[in-house]
Amino acid sequence: MEPSDPPRASRRSLLGGGAGLLAASGAAARAPAVTVGSAADAQAILERYHGLGLKASGSPGDIATGAWIEAELTAAGYGCVRQPFETPAYEGEPPTLTAGTARAELIPQAIVQTTGQDGVTGPLYLAGQGSAAPGGIALIVLPHARWSTAKGEVERRVQAAIGAGAAGVVLVTTGPTGEALALNAPVDRPLFDRPVAVLAPRQAEPFLQAASQGETATLRIPGRSFRRPAFNVTATLKRGGGRTLVLSTPRSGWFTCAGERGTGLAVWLLLARWAAKAKLAADVALVCTSGHEYEYAGGEAYIRARAPPNDTALWVHLGANVAARDWHERGPLLSPLPSADPQRFLLASPPLVPAAQAAFAGLPGLEQVYAADPKQAAGELSSILAGGYGPVIGVFGSHRFHHARNDDLRCVEPTLVPPVAAAFAKVISQALQKVA
Repeated sequence: MEPSDPPRASRRSLLGGGAGLLAASGAAARAPAVTVGSAADAQAILERYHGLGLKASGSPGDIATGAWIEAELTAAGYGCVRQPFETPAYEGEPPTLTAGTARAELIPQAIVQTTGQDGVTGPLYLAGQGSAAPGGIALIVLPHARWSTAKGEVERRVQAAIGAGAAGVVLVTTGPTGEALALNAPVDRPLFDRPVAVLAPRQAEPFLQAASQGETATLRIPGRSFRRPAFNVTATLKRGGGRTLVLSTPRSGWFTCAGERGTGLAVWLLLARWAAKAKLAADVALVCTSGHEYEYAGGEAYIRARAPPNDTALWVHLGANVAARDWHERGPLLSPLPSADPQRFLLASPPLVPAAQAAFAGLPGLEQVYAADPKQAAGELSSILAGGYGPVIGVFGSHRFHHARNDDLRCVEPTLVPPVAAAFAKVISQALQKVA
């Protein structure tokens, strides 16, 4: 999928929702249908979110998105309060790798270690094959995966190269699209004390050839690494019920994030509008977090300082790849499909599992419901579970263009959003009836 003119998501007829929750399957099947927004509503949200530009934490696009969300929630009757914090950032000239006549733009690895204008120059070599070249630039080709974080396996490989004397490291994020994939990092400390950046697999071949010959290369990351303010949008609607329904989703990400973040935000906003009008037996607390790329800094800040007590009536979390589209794959050619990417995972507290299976039946990936476990979750959902909150139900995943620059409107299909919102609404309605 190559960049082109600004894309628009397609308009199709709305697909149906799932069944009920927290009841025997027969009762769930007899539950009245729940409608939570339309495909046109989802279309408008996705286009507005995408149109606000890059979503890196604290960036103009992220700040504008937060302000838009505040306006939407205020119009729906919620009281909004910002929760401020800081995140790292990089600005300036894009990083580059050059070797002979080959040149490619890179993604800088956060927290960014800059090189100055002259960059780091030395022999380019393939890490893990033969002897290292102290003072050189290590090229690390990662195995095929939908990469999303520098912690863990990536960190281990980079630290090994640095320990062997590399003056800089370039990662090749081998994955399903051939694109460079930005990698999440801690908010409070650099993972690496040398400059590290990411190269797209589709641009890697000339550098692999150069590395095989030990040619001289230059890694430049000439911009500025600094910290800047960001904020969570929090909102409440008091009904005097004494217990609280929490709806959470991240809004920030490395690029425009239409599939990764936009679909979850669309489901979240449709549910927020619905919850404001529905007769639910609970107060409603909403949070739309920034800081996601920095190991969920905004979500962690909310749990520490703003989240309701952990005897919540229900916490619903909409993470990554809630309703991004799938693609046919024919070698390097990807063709968009109208169906959802099934690499999305639905976790629920054990009492919710049977009814969630009924509610999400027929929705690819979500039809398999897993018992909630912080060791099996990812993203903010793992933090919520580790915090002892329950009952909890949430989604996380990674679609094909997860963390890629071109995660744009071609990665979404608006008709995929309302069925997911409707299934969650059924979960919420029946769960709150159960505890009322």
